[in-house]
Amino acid sequence: MYVHGTVAGGFEPVREAFARNFETLGERGAAVAVYRDGRKVVDLWAGVKDVDGAEPWERDTAQVVRSATKGVAAAVLLLLHQRGELDLDAPVGHYWPRFRAHGKERLLVRHILNHRAGLPVLDRPLTLDEAADPVRSAEAVAAQAPVWEPGTDHGYHALTYGWLVDELVRRLTGRGSGEWIASEFAAPLGLDLWVGLPDAQAHRVGTVGRIEGSEPSGTLRARPKRSVTDAYADPASLTRRAFGAITPFPDQNAPAFHTAALPAANGIATADGLARFYAALTGPLDGVRLLDPATVDLARAEESAGPDRVLVVNTRFGLGYMLHGGASPFLAPGSFGHPGRGGSLGFADPESAIGFGYVTNGFRRTVTADPRAQSLIRAVRQSLADGNRRAVVPPAALSSVAASPAPGA
Repeated sequence: MYVHGTVAGGFEPVREAFARNFETLGERGAAVAVYRDGRKVVDLWAGVKDVDGAEPWERDTAQVVRSATKGVAAAVLLLLHQRGELDLDAPVGHYWPRFRAHGKERLLVRHILNHRAGLPVLDRPLTLDEAADPVRSAEAVAAQAPVWEPGTDHGYHALTYGWLVDELVRRLTGRGSGEWIASEFAAPLGLDLWVGLPDAQAHRVGTVGRIEGSEPSGTLRARPKRSVTDAYADPASLTRRAFGAITPFPDQNAPAFHTAALPAANGIATADGLARFYAALTGPLDGVRLLDPATVDLARAEESAGPDRVLVVNTRFGLGYMLHGGASPFLAPGSFGHPGRGGSLGFADPESAIGFGYVTNGFRRTVTADPRAQSLIRAVRQSLADGNRRAVVPPAALSSVAASPAPGA
């Protein structure tokens, strides 16, 4: 088994950590990409395309990234705010009149992005067909009463986040968030990233599945607290109900799941697609920058912190993004991004000009801090500390490090 791809000089620790994930953490197929100052410094892939298959992972292999989709969807609303088309402190009902019901009259746009809306569950879960229908999904969240007073507490909106964001985008632009992401983000940046997969790209997508493996001691959720275990086991808990807002949860390898546009849960991307998105979110990439510095500061300013009523651990959120902390450690205190349940991760660190993307076909039980992604983050941090304070090497140096066998291969 070989680790394919390239790293710039000084980022060799990332390649070593990536290889160790296959040796010690049960990785089956994965890719990682890192940009610094708008230039790619890590581009690695290895293993198999399908979690239980033998076809090799290729440079352009894409995978379902679950909730890592949320960070991309958040940027849609933030960019509309940046353009003056959306007021984050306006009531949602100002844009969506039917939403003004059942105690939601004063629910603000920012409450959707910071997970303080009080709408993490639906009294009647949706089927996949209903969830993928923008009319029926919007009607469902508009008719739902909050389970806490909006703005007074926070809890992860695992699936309802996507329908809330999507309907606001439709009200403001006349397009769904998947269409908007394709035209405003993916097209100008050349991103291999979709929320609603086109049929022409279906051949690139590998199959995902659950894997098990050893985890280093101290890893989040390696030894979850009893309260966390109980919350995931109890069908009546906010935790189970939030993750069960689509019931039964669809087969994530089914074409119907891939082609649906669920901005909270079913984005499909390459590692490079995620990394390029975050690189362009905070700095210029091929002449494109998505958010200006003031909007970036809004995105990563702490809006919610402390005990999460859904995840049952302490979490930190800005506007649409998880922030660096115990539940989701990123590169540095100023980093912001979003993990996908089971492994995938994308984030940006403006201070070090890093955009990071990791995708995998092997989903673990982790929700916010997968040990494989964490090992790669530590390696990036080491690379920066060990000598990458100098200017990034020119692009030509990236191709000078050949594909290499994983240790022990």
